[in-house]
Parts: sequence; C-alpha cells; structure tokens
Amino acid sequence: MKQQQQQQKTHNKMGLILLTHLLYLLFSLSSAEIAPKPGVCYGQLGNNLPQPSTSIKLIKSLKAGRVKIYNTNPKILKQLKNTNIQVSVMVPNELITFIANNQTLSNDWVRSNILRFYPKTKIRYVLVGNEILSLPDNVTWTNLVPAMRRIRRSLTFFKLKKVKVGTPLAMDCLEVSFPPSSGKFRLSVTDSVIKPLLQFVNRTKSFFFIDVYPYFTWASDPVNIKLGYALLEPNDSGYTDPVTGLMYTNLLEQMLDAVYFAMKRVGYPDIRLFIAETGWPNGGDIDQIGANIYNAAVYNRNVIKLLTQKPLRGTPYKPFVALPSFIFSLYNENEKPGLGTERHFGLFYPNGSGIYPIDLSGKTLEYPKGLPVPTNNEPYKGKIWCVAVRGANTTALGGALSYACGQGNGTCGPIKPGGKCFKPDSLWWHASYAFSSYWAQLRKSGATCYFDGLAVQTTKNPSFGSCKFPSVTL
Repeated sequence: MKQQQQQQKTHNKMGLILLTHLLYLLFSLSSAEIAPKPGVCYGQLGNNLPQPSTSIKLIKSLKAGRVKIYNTNPKILKQLKNTNIQVSVMVPNELITFIANNQTLSNDWVRSNILRFYPKTKIRYVLVGNEILSLPDNVTWTNLVPAMRRIRRSLTFFKLKKVKVGTPLAMDCLEVSFPPSSGKFRLSVTDSVIKPLLQFVNRTKSFFFIDVYPYFTWASDPVNIKLGYALLEPNDSGYTDPVTGLMYTNLLEQMLDAVYFAMKRVGYPDIRLFIAETGWPNGGDIDQIGANIYNAAVYNRNVIKLLTQKPLRGTPYKPFVALPSFIFSLYNENEKPGLGTERHFGLFYPNGSGIYPIDLSGKTLEYPKGLPVPTNNEPYKGKIWCVAVRGANTTALGGALSYACGQGNGTCGPIKPGGKCFKPDSLWWHASYAFSSYWAQLRKSGATCYFDGLAVQTTKNPSFGSCKFPSVTL
C-alpha cells in the first residue's frame, strides 16, 4: 500500500513537472519574438554628458539588448548602426497634434527620422509622445491615437513592417491600482483615449507601454509598504489580493497586474505589456526618503534577475509571459527639472564611471560587495531651507528671484528696502531668502527647491540676526 502511495506521489510529481515544462515551451514559443532583453533609457537632459560614441560603448558594456532614446538624434542613431541593439525612438509631444492631422507630415517624419537609418540601425519601436496623459488636459490627448495611426500608415507605406508603434504612459493613467484586481483607468480618459489606444495596440499587435516606479509608490507610504517589498527583496511582507487570491511577493508585479486588470476591465485582457521605464534613484533631495546608491543597485539588479528568469516568470496574473523592459536611465542628467531624484536615476555618472556594477543581460549572478550603506531609508526629521547655489549665473538668478517674489503671499516682503532681511544687500542673499520663503509656502502644492538648478536644499540655517528664513519642517 505504502509502495503504491509512493508510486502515485512520484507519478503526480512527474506529471506536474511535465506540465510545467510544456507550459514553459508553449509560452516560450509564443513569446519568442518578444524575449525580455532588458535595455536602458538613454536620456540626454544634461550639459555634461559624453558624446554618443562613448555612450554607445557604455551601453554595450551593460550588455543591454535594447536602448530607448527620447528623440531621433541622428548622431546617436548613426552610432547604433550595426550593433544589433534594438532601438526605440520617439515622436516629440509638440508634434503630435500636427501629425494627427497631416499624413504628409507623418510620411516626411518617418522618411527623415526612421527610413534613412533603417535597417542598419535596428529601430524596432516608434513611441509617439511621452507620458501624454500626465500633462494637463489639452488637445494632445485626443490627437494621440490619430497620430499613432498616421505614423503606422507611414511605416506601412515605406514597408517598415517590423517597426511597432506605441506610446508610454505613467501609472497615473489608472484611477484605481489597489488591490490589483480593482485596476481601473481614469474615467476622464477611458473612452476618449484608452479604448482607442488599446484597439490600435490590439489590431497592430503592439504593446501597452507603461512607466512603472515602485520607488514613488513606496516613498508615498513607507509605513505601510515595506522597503524590501518595493526593492523586490525576499521578504515576509507579501500581499494576497482579496478578490483573486493571487499572492504578490513584490510591488513591481503588483503594479503591473493592476494595469493588466485595468485593460481586462475595458475588454482587452490579452494586450502585452512593455515596461517602458523602471528604476530607482541613486540620490535625491534631503526630504526624499530611500533615494540612495544601495537601494538603486539592489532594485535594478533584482528587476533584471526577475525579468530574465528561465522559465519566464511573468506576473501572478500573467505567468510565463515575457516582459520586455528599459531601465531608467543611462546617466544622472543634471538638467532634468523637478525633485532631486529626477536627476539621479543613472547607471553612470556623466564622466562615464559606473555608479554601481550591473549587467542587464541577467547573466551576472554575484556582484562585488562594498555598496555604500544607506543613510536615508527613514524620513528626515528637522528643518530644511532652500538657498541659492553659490556661483550661479547672476542674470538667471535675478530672473528666478523675480519669479519667486511674484508667487505666494508676501513671499519677499522682508527683503525689500528697510525689511529685516534686506541686508546684506546682495543678489545671492535675497534670492536665498526668496527661494526659502517660496518653497516653505508652496511645497505642499508641488513647488520644488530647484529653480532650473539655481537652488539647493540645506539643513544649515541661513538666518542671521533678526532675519529669520522660512523653512520646511519635517
């Protein structure tokens, strides 16, 4: 009897293994043309970045299977010739409305920006715009899909059948993302943009391109979301969806499944996802939790490991499905506006030195130790001021001072002649007061301490005598 039971268990186990291998073979065959091949986003918003020739060498050193650029820079596209690296290019936001209404313009754009480099440069994706639905509501929203149709017709006209058309959206295209099974697109764009977009993607066998950043989700609620869960580390803080019973072991897959369920909700359950951007900042502002080199290395290495697993991992809702991806970004870009993290997503410093070792092919299983110990995984507690950068261009600083003084309520009263902070009567002093006052008043409304690179946060109180600088208290 025991022998029969043992034989039955062995039979069941072998059957399960066989089924797993059959499923893997099935999905591998269906996903053959969309192997994960993690790539990198090559942004160019910096005034100190290396030349394209050097940048392509660095991309090769990462063993990247793909590269995404946010334009059609001819110098970059020429350097990518004969590299066998799949390339994604982008139609700028400002051209969308014009192309949507002019097939000739679309044809000209494809001829000038795609045809003259193809096929020696392996252009595989044309992305129309960047995170369009994250911008204020305007005519661009409703022109997005018509522009994509125009570009698609142009590609067909020039017989560029291997080039897919898409558009990358941010996670804010969702109205509901938790729990994943409740994933739902924003009501304001579901009928006007999302449904036509998904219809186009489905008909052309393209992808739904999504920018997904567990960092920002975690940073907005670090008490209830565990850091290890966001970093894709083995942890005991898994989450079970109460509706589907699906078990999640990391935040990335939870967010991706919210998008899958949102697409299913509007009638497109089988659209393929493409991670157009993901990453973790290696630095940021004083008030930005968890933005450090250690966390960035851990997250990006874990993402690569996850996406290049064999058999393909997929997500709890969509197992065994390939998830092609781009890691953001190649460099720390010093001219990106916004919070400090925006300028600290790079795998390399602008001088070409690596910020931490990483291999995008997924073949490196062990990395050398020695990452800097993180010091900001807990929220900063104390006061922060926003002051002008020493040595800043005086003309630009004067313009920023005028702008800051024109915002808020009584922002610059104390630096007017006779005011408590008028002296010392210097541009740097007045700008520093104005920046701190502006930021203290308007931070909760989204204001940043940046001013086009003219301002920086500090924990050193710049107040002097009877002049008290406003501060942000955390």
